Amino acid sequence: MYETRYEKLLPAREFAMRVFQQGGIVVVTVAVALTIGVLGYHFFSGLPWLDALLDASMILGGMGPVNPIVTPAAKLFASFYALFSGLFFIVATGMLLAPFLHRMIHRFHLDKKGIDE
Repeated sequence: MYETRYEKLLPAREFAMRVFQQGGIVVVTVAVALTIGVLGYHFFSGLPWLDALLDASMILGGMGPVNPIVTPAAKLFASFYALFSGLFFIVATGMLLAPFLHRMIHRFHLDKKGIDE
């Protein structure tokens, strides 16, 4: 997916396309994760759709639930969804930063190439 250290630095236009592709993947996975949360809060907690969306959005965003959770099944779902959301946030951040970090490290290797050879 990324160029090796022996290849030239990616042109700005192609780099921008890579960033947009990574961002698109993150947007799609956020939508899937939010859908899982909305469905879970709706069916396990019995929340109306809008309240389920609010709770799922707040958990996925790292804020916390808004509505009280009363049933054991809903509490289990909320626990697993909160853990999933925390890990998901880390992965999504890594996916968004990866192109920039790779480009920075690749640029350092290009500068060092003349010294090694």
